[in-house]
Amino acid sequence: MTVRVYVNGAIGDQSSAVISIFDRGFLYGDSVYEVLRTAGGHPVDFDRHLDRLGRSASAIMLALPDDARIRGAVAETLQAAGNPESYIRIVVTRGAGRIALDLDAADTPSLIVIVSDLKMPRAELYTQGATIAIVGVERTSRRAVDPAVKSGNYLNSILALAEAQRRGAYEALMLGPDGRVAEGSTSNVFAVRGGRLTTPTLTTGILAGITRQRVIELARAAGLEAGEGDLYPDDLRTSDEVFITSSIRGVMPVTRVDDATISSGAPGPVTRKLMDAWDGFIASVAIGTGS
Repeated sequence: MTVRVYVNGAIGDQSSAVISIFDRGFLYGDSVYEVLRTAGGHPVDFDRHLDRLGRSASAIMLALPDDARIRGAVAETLQAAGNPESYIRIVVTRGAGRIALDLDAADTPSLIVIVSDLKMPRAELYTQGATIAIVGVERTSRRAVDPAVKSGNYLNSILALAEAQRRGAYEALMLGPDGRVAEGSTSNVFAVRGGRLTTPTLTTGILAGITRQRVIELARAAGLEAGEGDLYPDDLRTSDEVFITSSIRGVMPVTRVDDATISSGAPGPVTRKLMDAWDGFIASVAIGTGS
């Protein structure tokens, strides 16, 4: 595994990559970030990820480095790592300064890019399906730190995943304060009911997943009805099919929600169709024809 880290213009390895302990990203989670992968060495949905990074930064009043600098940092770090395929994490913190909550206490924002080799989830999760658990940890209210902001403040999701793993599940699924299904700790969820794909609405209080949107587009291109809607726990447990999406996972089938087996207990035909469509999209990015 080759790991290279860009920190404010310098590229090093894991041991040389350092940042001030007074950095607000370390002290407060006062940062925004994006995670994406490459295909054929090309960052997948790079433009969309950078657009969302900008929206997240704007929401917390954080000034991003210019687009060219971020793109250049990613390109340089990918080249330095030299992996066949890579995991990319872009982080922008508000910077270091005196210890205080005031925004004015920060100095210059820090830009960090972490590149490592791409490690995909276990193959059996795609062939047999994953188990997800609906946990007691609620998704953060939109009136607190809006879940639409992909910030470094991730303790809520960490605790949710820990609860799910204690129950033997692969991923956690959080509900909103009103009991509606929201999202996973690091994923969006879809239910297939009567041939229609439904994913929770953004107004539920979720992150606008890049892969979530891409899958909606792929589904519609394949002639499937897909869109947003309200989902409750029993809607998932009684669905024909369930799957989760994320930038690294792509489309992953879910065959068990809590103690409920989904349909036959095997990945369903709609999920398999979308897995194939996602693989086709990734292949097109790899040869330079995908968007």
